[in-house]
Amino acid sequence: MWIYEKKLQYPVKIANPNPKLAQVIISQLGGPDGEMGAAMRYLHQRYSCPYEKVTGILTDIGSEELSHLEMVAAVIHQLTRNLTAEQIAGTPFATYFVDHTTGVYPIAASGVPFDMKYVGVKGDILADLNEDLAADATIL
Repeated sequence: MWIYEKKLQYPVKIANPNPKLAQVIISQLGGPDGEMGAAMRYLHQRYSCPYEKVTGILTDIGSEELSHLEMVAAVIHQLTRNLTAEQIAGTPFATYFVDHTTGVYPIAASGVPFDMKYVGVKGDILADLNEDLAADATIL
């Protein structure tokens, strides 16, 4: 069971929009090693875990990843809020803007939308945890 507190784990306050930076950070939301994938990975791998304590840890970590997802989305929103098409034209964010304007959508910086088919859930605790560690080792 989750309890949602209507506040970010850490406040995000970005004063100046920046579509170039948003294009880089968008991968942390929906890229191959982003927060969306991490949350889905842990929250789905927990079902086949044979150890109750580890299942609880996977649930805790997956929940934490959801809070990261929310913070990264807030960063992207604040980096792109109120930008016009003219301000975005010529930046790497321009192709994203065509489909999503300034809405927050889980996608990689390369333009590939988030896809669960790359999230490893094998039903083998050793294989699953090894995949988790590889994804969480990625630093932006």
